[in-house]
Amino acid sequence: MRRSGCLSSLLLCLACAAPAYAHPGAARDMPARSLTISGGVATPLSIDADALGKRPAAQVAKLQLPGKEGGKPSELAGIRLRDLLDEAKIVTADHNTVKKLAIVATATDGYKVVFSWSELFNSPVGDGVLVLFARDGKPLGSEEGPLALISGKDLRMGPRHVKWLQSVEVRQIVD
Repeated sequence: MRRSGCLSSLLLCLACAAPAYAHPGAARDMPARSLTISGGVATPLSIDADALGKRPAAQVAKLQLPGKEGGKPSELAGIRLRDLLDEAKIVTADHNTVKKLAIVATATDGYKVVFSWSELFNSPVGDGVLVLFARDGKPLGSEEGPLALISGKDLRMGPRHVKWLQSVEVRQIVD
């Protein structure tokens, strides 16, 4: 009897703690109103979600997002990540340095996705990597945060859909 009581207590503790670590909405509780771009850039940026939405949209795309199968595609407004990185001016020692760069996008809950410089600047994938600020003419909802990132040219968009986007860091991955 005592053993099952301990087990029940343990399960109750785990059930109560799980939402803090694994709940998909955990990022919603974290304030992220702006995006920072840092690392190997000459001009680190901090862009407020409202200010980003007032810029001319670099691209408006119709995409079918993961989890919405059979549903109507949304019109997503966003600015290409590549354009923001150009604005921040990626620092390179020479023309070969770019081959050794990774761009890491991070959500408020710690979720990270990675792109190579070549993907963003030297392939069609870069055309579809958007920092989103609106869906169907309205600011993004609380499920995505004020800013999100999507890789719209990926065969499966879900793994590189960053909700509650908070930062983008340029890192050199090889010396």
